[in-house]
Amino acid sequence: MASNSYPLLLVLLALSAPLAVFAGDPDILADFVVPASINPTNITGDFFTYTGFRDISTPVYGFTLTKATMMEFPALNGQSVSYAMLTFPPGSVNPTHTHPRASELLIVAHGALSVGFIDTANRLYTQDLGPGDMFVFPKGTVHYQFNQGNSTATALSAFGSATPGLVSVPLAVFDTGIDNAVLAKSFKTDEATIQKLKAGLAFRCC
Repeated sequence: MASNSYPLLLVLLALSAPLAVFAGDPDILADFVVPASINPTNITGDFFTYTGFRDISTPVYGFTLTKATMMEFPALNGQSVSYAMLTFPPGSVNPTHTHPRASELLIVAHGALSVGFIDTANRLYTQDLGPGDMFVFPKGTVHYQFNQGNSTATALSAFGSATPGLVSVPLAVFDTGIDNAVLAKSFKTDEATIQKLKAGLAFRCC
C-alpha cells in the first residue's frame, strides 16, 4: 500500500512547488495594519499619505534613491506594494543589484536610461528607455540602470512587496569580508587584483 501511494506523493509535491515560487508578502486579515504605537481610533487620511517625494533635489555627483517602503511609509505593511524614486545625473549608474522579495516595474519620467537584467541562464536583456517608457525587472534577477546621456534622468520604480529588499552585487562580493583567496579563485585572478577592486569601491549602493 505504501509503495502505491509514493507516486501520488511525488505528484502532490510537484504540484505544490509552484506555490512557493509565486509566494509574496503574507496576506493580512484586515483592511490595513496599524502600528502598535498608534491608537487605531486616531487614524486619519494622514496615515495613508506619504510626502517624501516632494522635495527631492537633483544630485550633483552620483545616483540617488528615495524609498517609500514599509520602513518609510508604515501604511504599506501588508499591502504588497512599495515605490522608489531614482535620480541619475549624467554618467551615473545604479550598480548591479537584486531585489530578493519583489519584481520591479520602472517608468522613466524625465531623461533617458539604459537598463538591463540577467536571467538564470546568464542571458542579458537590455533596453534604452525614454520618457514614459516602462521596463520590468523579474524578481530576484541581477539588474542595473545607467544614464549615459548629458542630462539628468528621473524614474519611478514600483515593487510587488512592501519590503522588496536589496542586495548590491559589488558590495555583497567585495565589501562583506569574503576572504581574498576565495575571491581570487572565484574570479580566476590574483589577490592583488582583488585588493585593488576593494580599494576602488568608493561608493555605497542604495
